[in-house]
Amino acid sequence: MLLRQLTVELKDEGLRIDTFLNKVAGLSSRSFAQKLVKNEKVTVNSNHVKPSYIVKTGDYIEVEIEVEKPFHVEAEDLPLDILYEDSDLLVLNKPRGLVVHPATGNLKGTLVNALLSYCTELSEIGGSIRPGIVHRLDKDTSGALVVAKHDHAHLALAEQLKNRTMVRIYLALVHGSFSVSQGIVNLPIGRDPLNRKKMRVIPNGRPAITYYRVLEKLGPYTLIEAKLGTGRTHQIRVHMYHLKHPIVGDRVYGKRKDPFHLTGQALHAAKLGFIHPRTGQYMEFSAPLPSDFQLAIDYSQQRWPNQE
Repeated sequence: MLLRQLTVELKDEGLRIDTFLNKVAGLSSRSFAQKLVKNEKVTVNSNHVKPSYIVKTGDYIEVEIEVEKPFHVEAEDLPLDILYEDSDLLVLNKPRGLVVHPATGNLKGTLVNALLSYCTELSEIGGSIRPGIVHRLDKDTSGALVVAKHDHAHLALAEQLKNRTMVRIYLALVHGSFSVSQGIVNLPIGRDPLNRKKMRVIPNGRPAITYYRVLEKLGPYTLIEAKLGTGRTHQIRVHMYHLKHPIVGDRVYGKRKDPFHLTGQALHAAKLGFIHPRTGQYMEFSAPLPSDFQLAIDYSQQRWPNQE
């Protein structure tokens, strides 16, 4: 545990506490500072405050920072399902069950371990833990994911993510029937205050937008297409759960009953489109469904045919 102790000087009076910590305490970002404040790792004059607190001259601030022990990520010869590759990037079809990058207690068997074995160069913007990783997919979500081989490609792709110009379209099999053929879910998402391992729709969460369209009614289930307007953690899963249409096979937000015995949730990043960072040309890729997801659709079509 690292304890930082600071006193606010006159020149810094009037700053938000998160801005102050980012600027004066040298924290890596405002979002990291906000996280520490929200997790009650920051006190002002021995009291916990909100991220919007405005600092005053003479305020005595203490910051607790967990210092993780550095760890080495090893290359592992693991299979990769490559949809496309050139000198700038890779587009992969990530299988369910594969974690994207290592973390404490889970240092092996991740996509990054496989990439380190396969690629001689990867972008360094994500550091040694996330080399080449531009965006993520949940462990039990499958589908298309782009990896940058150098920093220029990484920055160009990340900018498209930020500006919401990267196309990310998912297929999902959900419980229940919709009363409309398409819709927009514009509801903020944040950490569940009752379970810190889960996310949920909460008033003070981060803006989150999901566009969805019904593709096929399949008895007690519905096959939908979902398009991300933002990229919050577990976004589609949380939004569908909030609409009372949880994703089939989702052990965290879904129903326990899964007649298809899927190995993960029936959520698949089916299409990924972006402007190539070198050529400037738009490229689009489709990732085939996992076999058990496809079988669930095929079975449902036979069991409940011709439903609108």
